[in-house]
Amino acid sequence: MKSDKFIEDLRAKSGTELQSDLTAAKKELFNLRFQNATNQLDNTSRIREVRKNIARIQTVITEKSAEA
Repeated sequence: MKSDKFIEDLRAKSGTELQSDLTAAKKELFNLRFQNATNQLDNTSRIREVRKNIARIQTVITEKSAEA
């Protein structure tokens, strides 16, 4: 599945890379919400996808901190 590959890629990254990915995903989510509010967003399912990706990133960060 696509999400399995995404999670494998996340687990291969370092903590700082994960933090930068998390920041980028949160910025993207903000921009998507802004576009949705102004009726400029065509693909509204992208909001849900980005939210799930943020949760996946946070889960991997938590796993890495529990290992240390």
